[in-house]
Amino acid sequence: MNFTDTVTVAGTRRTADGYLVADARIARTGIQNYLGAEIGRPEMRTVRVYRPGAEVFSEDTLKSAAHRPVTNEHPPEMVTSANWKTYSVGQTGDEIAGEGIFIRVPLMVSDEATIQDIESGKQELSAGYVCDLDFTAGVTPAGEAYDAVQKNIRINHIAIVRRGRAGPKVRIGDVAAPWGCAPLAAPRSISDDHQNKEGTMLTKTVTVDGVGIEVSDQAAEIIATLQQRLADADVAYQKAIAVRDAELDAIKTRLLSDVEIERRAEARADLIGLAKAITGNVKTAGLSDAAIRKAVVVAKVGEGAVEGRSEAYIDARFDMLAEAASETPDLFAAAVKDGINTEQTSMASAFTAYAAMVRDLQSAHLPANPI
Repeated sequence: MNFTDTVTVAGTRRTADGYLVADARIARTGIQNYLGAEIGRPEMRTVRVYRPGAEVFSEDTLKSAAHRPVTNEHPPEMVTSANWKTYSVGQTGDEIAGEGIFIRVPLMVSDEATIQDIESGKQELSAGYVCDLDFTAGVTPAGEAYDAVQKNIRINHIAIVRRGRAGPKVRIGDVAAPWGCAPLAAPRSISDDHQNKEGTMLTKTVTVDGVGIEVSDQAAEIIATLQQRLADADVAYQKAIAVRDAELDAIKTRLLSDVEIERRAEARADLIGLAKAITGNVKTAGLSDAAIRKAVVVAKVGEGAVEGRSEAYIDARFDMLAEAASETPDLFAAAVKDGINTEQTSMASAFTAYAAMVRDLQSAHLPANPI
């Protein structure tokens, strides 16, 4: 698999005959993140790729950095003896050394146009190399987890680029460049991104609120991530709203209408009134309708009438008591049930009244007070 790795040209100077010489760090140890789609794992959003020191500073890797062609931009293919004249503008030296976590490589640029590009600001180098990618996950000695390991690193060429995506220190390529895969890099300033249009730094156009803007690949990835999170949050919000609406609808179906409430209140009042009519001392407060009917039956018939009986049976007994209580009493029958008794009254008062009337008639023509 092809990769690139970009650094800033350091300590450049012209030789007496006009060539430009410099030193460059072209590879380092450690972990860098790549888009999974770039390195054959589209199911993984990012892949943490580890380059252990044993691979970076192996004898074969260091040897591969010596006498490599220097190119102006990455070529679309491996640089070989067949195309060397087409792409080469210089070459690396053979004093390859490790410098901390980096490989330091001396190089010389012999093409005047390329030298002028460098002196005018095109001062980053991007190492094009190939390696094997072992997708064996693990943890570095420093405790960092990784998903894959680079092995058998072999430098093919060193390209001069306007701007590397990973910044001025170290990077390994651009996905859209013809050479190979690039790691995900930290965001760079907008001004830096504009400069990259002329180098290997590629930009992407993303749409934010309907407006298309040109940003670096890394910024585009961040924006895409945030947009996805926003979309996910909106989906979760809409789902929560739907659940709430469904719950409210369910509650509404359980609520009683005004008509139903009135009907039930009247039925309750009728039941209590009927219970009081059957047996005046029954307590109804806090009892269910069934409990009221049972209490009435017990009060009127006794506890034994309801013991072991079903609610339907108790309701039937209650209805019978209610029917009996609602019957209109026959006053005549009640009056004569013990026979007709005529009350015998004395005639003395009548005779007394008659005698008084006669006296009044006999004395009515006489003066009231005779002298």
